[in-house]
Amino acid sequence: MPRFDRYMLSQLMVLFGFFALVLVAVYWVNRAVILFDRLIADGHSAGVFLEFTALSLPGVIALVLPMASFAAAVYVTNRMIGDSELTVVQATGYSPWRLARPVLLFGVIVALMMSVLTHFLVPASISQLKQREVEISGSVSARLLREGTFLHPGPGVTFFIREITPEGELRDVYLSDRRTDDRETTYTAERAYVVQGETGPRLVMVSGLAQTLRLETQALSTTLFQDFTYDISTLIVQDQNLNLRPRHLSTGDMIARPQEMADLVGVRLARITEELHGRFQQALLGMVSALIGFATLLTGGFSRFGVGRQIVLAIFLLVVIKLVESAVTDPTRDHAYLWPLVYLPSVVGLAIAAVVLHLAARPFRHSRGNAATEEEVAA
Repeated sequence: MPRFDRYMLSQLMVLFGFFALVLVAVYWVNRAVILFDRLIADGHSAGVFLEFTALSLPGVIALVLPMASFAAAVYVTNRMIGDSELTVVQATGYSPWRLARPVLLFGVIVALMMSVLTHFLVPASISQLKQREVEISGSVSARLLREGTFLHPGPGVTFFIREITPEGELRDVYLSDRRTDDRETTYTAERAYVVQGETGPRLVMVSGLAQTLRLETQALSTTLFQDFTYDISTLIVQDQNLNLRPRHLSTGDMIARPQEMADLVGVRLARITEELHGRFQQALLGMVSALIGFATLLTGGFSRFGVGRQIVLAIFLLVVIKLVESAVTDPTRDHAYLWPLVYLPSVVGLAIAAVVLHLAARPFRHSRGNAATEEEVAA
């Protein structure tokens, strides 16, 4: 690889790593705040929160890598134009097409990174994340064992604990059961313990009072008890429905058994083909965005006023590509034979980059032609 290509590629990779780190941090913090509110509010530990945020990280990385490649290409090109590095290299005979070679190689590297994420890491992480969500949905400690808070673990049930001791003893327990149509029962106890029975968890209340209100007669009966066992397994219903979606499936399964995977998740075959080819398309966007950012800035050349207009144009071109992507989503999800349309955004992006590079090369060829003519006249 020529020295210039190595130099520019190294600059692109360094800036790509920086922008990827910044964007991942921003998106990850935003998603972590949402997870924190949901998990901690449900009584889960910090370990569960860290596990969930780690499992969501591959999806965040896959989301920001195309943006990071675009930002790196724009920043490096803008800096090399401002430092007249590209002007010097062009004066040695490098055309815009030749200058785009390290950017293309950089885009291929980003596309390979994206392929690893979209085909392996992201499906595996979100599948594990969904499985862990199902597992913690049946957690007794998360659903019931929270002190100083009135909880509603199910319809018609209210539960309150004043204090939980380090030994696991529940103090001053209140439980209201209104699930029966003809009566309401309220339990209060000085102490209680959660024990695991053969068929599920049980709440053993000690030194308490049970009050039963008959709704038809409005008669209230009270019962003092020394110990009473209440079945709380019906309050902790674990969600056994994984609600699998195409994004949870592996790429290999969708390639080998597309119809079987469609039946598994309950969608049409077109949705599976759209998801499968969409993963390849998502990887290509990292390369397309880098080429568009580089080619658009190259049309501006050196200017003391900067290349602000070219940067705005490059962002606009990316918006056009995203609009094309949105336009082909519904047809490809409805008709399996339209799967080639999934790649239309990348085709449009590569065409735009080629046209912009052609426009950038025209003044180059013109200036080279004038220089050759002057040399002939001088000879």
